[in-house]
Amino acid sequence: MAASSRAQVLRLYRALLRESQRFSGYNYRTYAIRRIRDAFRENKNIKDSEKIEELVNKAKANLEVIHRQVSGEMFRSKKGMQDSSSLE
Repeated sequence: MAASSRAQVLRLYRALLRESQRFSGYNYRTYAIRRIRDAFRENKNIKDSEKIEELVNKAKANLEVIHRQVSGEMFRSKKGMQDSSSLE
């Protein structure tokens, strides 16, 4: 793995852990952190660059999901739709 790939993976790992710390519920927070650590440990010896890129893309998608869940955007969009229909 090239140094830039390693640095990218480490940044992504830290970002996932940091974002998971923002879960308000203890059970969600500890599960997310444990799952992230386990997944990265499980895949730490992978050398195939295509597989690494696939896993990095999957982790980026998961980071976006965690971010939406933590920030509550999923629920705000539904609320906005209800508000607009109630104005008519």
